[in-house]
Amino acid sequence: MKLFDVYPLIPVTIEKAQGARLWDDQGQEYLDLYGGHAVISIGHTHPHFVKRIKDQLDAIAFYSNSVRIPIQKAYASKLGELSGLPDYQLFLCNSGAEANENAIKLASFATGKSGMIAFSGSFHGRTSGAVALTDNPKIVAPCNAREDFHILPFGDLEAVEKAFENNSIGGVIIEGIQGVGGIQVPDAEFLLGLSKLCKTYGAKLILDEVQSGFGRTGKFFAFQWAEGLQPDLISMAKGMGNGFPIGGLLISPDFEASYGLLGTTFGGNHLACAAGLAVLEVLESEELQKNAQKLGDRLIEELKSIPHITEVRGKGLMIGIDLDREAGSIRSELVSKYKIFTGSASKKETIRLLPPLSVEWNQLNSFISALKALLA
Repeated sequence: MKLFDVYPLIPVTIEKAQGARLWDDQGQEYLDLYGGHAVISIGHTHPHFVKRIKDQLDAIAFYSNSVRIPIQKAYASKLGELSGLPDYQLFLCNSGAEANENAIKLASFATGKSGMIAFSGSFHGRTSGAVALTDNPKIVAPCNAREDFHILPFGDLEAVEKAFENNSIGGVIIEGIQGVGGIQVPDAEFLLGLSKLCKTYGAKLILDEVQSGFGRTGKFFAFQWAEGLQPDLISMAKGMGNGFPIGGLLISPDFEASYGLLGTTFGGNHLACAAGLAVLEVLESEELQKNAQKLGDRLIEELKSIPHITEVRGKGLMIGIDLDREAGSIRSELVSKYKIFTGSASKKETIRLLPPLSVEWNQLNSFISALKALLA
């Protein structure tokens, strides 16, 4: 049997990882500034993370949500404390796409409306509802297309209000910072304007923090840079489990739960919660959120001074770098010549940086030196 060939692969086989470092099957060391799509938050194979999972595995790995699972409540309590959102409710699932599917569903349940709004450059997942709100026609199958799902210009409040006028919109979904779209940061005024429009027209505001959450931007969630913003729903995944599959949805107190409203077989299993708790404990004990903001601010300033870089965007360790040329060959040479992994974006001129939040300045500085040399 062959694998279904849907991934363009870097010709490297990684066998070992530690912190922000990777080693291939030949023993060659690499620097990971991409974290497997922003998944590695506290660093590869962090000892506390490994121990938490091993200890849980020795006790019980899985049982379904038909029994009490105390570690879910422990996780919810710690998440509420660190995120500053203790009044929200938590639904645990397995991935970011699944979190967004449930957010869309809850918004529609609550409002009785089927229409949804997303924005140009958006990426919310590949499942049925999420992909219909993702701005990439190539991955939207005919069965996914929805006439009542609208992708509007990023930053355009007037277009949003016009779409609301037919009274069919149940929710608006927006990334705290667009990831695949090339690290596009929404203005606080735009986010607060969306919140106001949702309240005016009886819709729910969904913040997709799948890539931008868990301390990556220097705040626990990226939307928290917009002071006073209180989304109705917040989806999360990626950095949540440091590589262990886990997703979740934070639900404002305005929503009332009922048996069977949402459900999942694997979501919130014992191992996933152990991994999630380990991430939160390390984020707190090692102050990685502060590290992300401090190093990110310094890195952004350094990058802005490099010739042939036309724009640098982002917050913390979620950074997009626009070049004066296509970035593909530069990214390839970063791997082949300098042994550094970076990420791509929908815009061909963009390099994305999403390193572990435990990355060190000397590691980031080695990237700066390599990028300067390649661009020169």
